[in-house]
Amino acid sequence: MSAPVIFVVDDDDDVRESMRTLLEASGFAAEAFASAGNFLASAWEGRTGCLIADVRMPDMDGLELQEELVRRKAVLPVIIMTGHGDVPLAVRAMKAGAIDFLEKPVDDGLLVESIRRALDSAQTSASASAEVQEVLSRIAELTDRERQVMDLMAAGRPNKIIAYELDISPRTVEIHRARVMEKMKAKSLAELVRMVVGAKDH
Repeated sequence: MSAPVIFVVDDDDDVRESMRTLLEASGFAAEAFASAGNFLASAWEGRTGCLIADVRMPDMDGLELQEELVRRKAVLPVIIMTGHGDVPLAVRAMKAGAIDFLEKPVDDGLLVESIRRALDSAQTSASASAEVQEVLSRIAELTDRERQVMDLMAAGRPNKIIAYELDISPRTVEIHRARVMEKMKAKSLAELVRMVVGAKDH
């Protein structure tokens, strides 16, 4: 996996350059952009890291940029920077999924701490997302009948009811159950339920 990159989006040249200098001095790879549009047009997709965006920018502000990333299902954590008096906007950003917000002038120590937290969260969601993809690919291997049995198992239906609802014999249900557990690599019904619920959210 490539090293994480800290993307800085701020229309203020001085802020942008001083942040990039600070980040590089702190050992991070950093790229800076003068506008949300410039950032979106760059080759950021599929790269790991985090985004630091100013909440107030012409054309597209930090909140709109964050909403655009959510729309594109990007797993890039966002840190919002706010000027004095913009805290309500920052709270909105946090509700929309931003990891953190920092008030300008940004304290160097808080910034680095916030970035480390964002990178940790990105790692967690990346591995969770990989797990979901694995579960989805296992589900894709099931036959239609096995999928029907799995959904009823996950809904807590006993074999007799599954047999009745699908109009098949209880023995056939048992065979399908065993195949479902094997193909899904589930060690218990609880684990299977967790997989099905996690996959349904995606």
